[in-house]
Amino acid sequence: MPRSERSPLLLAGLLATAGVAHFANPRPFDATIPRGLPGTPRAWTYASGAVELALAAGLALPRTRRTAALATAAFFVGVFPSNVKMAADFRHRPAPQKAAAFGRLPLQVPLVLWARGVARNAEGRS
Repeated sequence: MPRSERSPLLLAGLLATAGVAHFANPRPFDATIPRGLPGTPRAWTYASGAVELALAAGLALPRTRRTAALATAAFFVGVFPSNVKMAADFRHRPAPQKAAAFGRLPLQVPLVLWARGVARNAEGRS
């Protein structure tokens, strides 16, 4: 399978894994939810997990891939405040935890670009 055909499936796998993790072990995700959001952190954790699972399904299907990939890029931008909160909360933790939290911040850029690339490659194939 050519790399361009594997890419959406790898992104779908990443999202599906993250989505399942939101349900299997929600507590760490609850802690990243910005306080200003209405509702409970657990509701946001479950909602974002469900969105990740839906995006994964959309990416896996060629017919919905382009739309799902664009939505995935937007999702990665939308969850950035949670990553910022996590980095701020972890600033006094041990170095490995702090490095992981701060390392997530620039990771959002390649994730957004990956999703946009999947959308671009899907345009000519629908």
